[in-house]
Amino acid sequence: MKWRLTGSYLISVVLIVVIVIIMNIFVVIGLYTMQMVYKDFPLPSEKTSAESIARSLGQNIVVSPAGISVNDQGKNELQRNQAWVQVLDEDGNEVYGYRVPKGAKTKYTPVDIVQSYKYKDKDVFSTVFFGEKLGRDHRYSYLVGFESRYLERQVFTFDLRVLAQILKIGSLVLIIVDGFIALCIAYLFSRKLTRPLHVLIDGIKRLAHKNYQVRYEPKGIYKEVFYNVNVLSQELKASESERKKLDRMKEEWIGNISHDIKTPLASIQGYAEMMKDKDYQFSVDEMRDYAEIIERKSLYLKAVIEDLNLSTRLKNKELTLNAKNVNIVSLVRNAVIDTLNDARYAKRNIEFQCHEETIKMDVDEILLRRAISNLLYNAIVHNDEAVVIQVYVEKKGATASICVEDNGKGIRKEELERIFDRYYRGTNTGELHKGSGLGMAITHDIVKAHGGEINVSSKLHQGTTFEIRLPITKKSNVSE
Repeated sequence: MKWRLTGSYLISVVLIVVIVIIMNIFVVIGLYTMQMVYKDFPLPSEKTSAESIARSLGQNIVVSPAGISVNDQGKNELQRNQAWVQVLDEDGNEVYGYRVPKGAKTKYTPVDIVQSYKYKDKDVFSTVFFGEKLGRDHRYSYLVGFESRYLERQVFTFDLRVLAQILKIGSLVLIIVDGFIALCIAYLFSRKLTRPLHVLIDGIKRLAHKNYQVRYEPKGIYKEVFYNVNVLSQELKASESERKKLDRMKEEWIGNISHDIKTPLASIQGYAEMMKDKDYQFSVDEMRDYAEIIERKSLYLKAVIEDLNLSTRLKNKELTLNAKNVNIVSLVRNAVIDTLNDARYAKRNIEFQCHEETIKMDVDEILLRRAISNLLYNAIVHNDEAVVIQVYVEKKGATASICVEDNGKGIRKEELERIFDRYYRGTNTGELHKGSGLGMAITHDIVKAHGGEINVSSKLHQGTTFEIRLPITKKSNVSE
């Protein structure tokens, strides 16, 4: 994967370099073609070359009856270019000189002129160019010498066939060298560009293998990507921690509910075996007592199974609310009365208060009553008999508020955050509380299904308050 990514960038950069080289070649060929077709088309350096200066100097040589001289413009040009001039007659004798160095000849034979042109004159250390000036009756030659040590003239001979071979080999070598340089530059550029991607790929692989200790410093062109990887790592780490915690709670819940189910099953099985045994002769009263125990244990198992079924349907939103317009005040009052009529809770101190006798709204009466009963049982089984439980119903704007408050043991903060979680059982559970442990989760889901919300506040050794808020004007949500 890494080499494939680097290769893609490498090919892109190489293609760009090759295209640029080809464009440069076409530009050079175009310039030389223009020079060949249009003779007057100047190259940038032509006007400033030594040969062009020597050729144009003839315009500044003045031939008059008084003699031969160089005008001021020509002298300035010679001084600026560190050059000198000698004007020769038809016999090669010097008739005029300006800035001529010491050691220069005053008479030139044709061989001297050829030698001076072909090779650098060692006597004057100058590169010499020649020109011609026409007078009225005579033809004059002039030598322009340049004293610059950077100026050279080389005269050489060559065979076109050899030159063609050299150009062919040279072009091939040039292409290979340019290609190698372009490849090196492209590789370095691609590696620098793809190195952060390699780091990101490694980080994602670590996350895929559940190693969430991944954190990078957001910088460079991939700054946002590094930042999002850090966020993803933190979220995955938190989710994994939450999942493990939930799995532990689920395992504990399964263990607890298995134990709670085994106990009544053992009782049912034991009494049934005793009643079936022919060796035992039970009286009618004993048989009725055993039947009552079996019935009570069976009802307990039925309640646990119903809790499991109801919790699953609420969680998966498979339960349809049978909404009817009922009086919430009467519904809550009846739930309190039914709780007090239970022989197990007859001695409990439960107070009911309301500000209005009638608050009508559309709710599923059975489910909402179940939610209120769960809150009442929760306050009873987690507290002592002396605890006072107060139930309030009032209208607050467009919502109906139902509060169940006690002055009991209270709930610790770490438990308060998990009280509506499935499979959670508080540590203050008393002997009366045997069941599925889904009561608070069921209450929470019932309230949510009605479009309401439930909140809890508590302080240790001071008490706990549950508040249900249901919308009055808005109809309850019906989940299908």
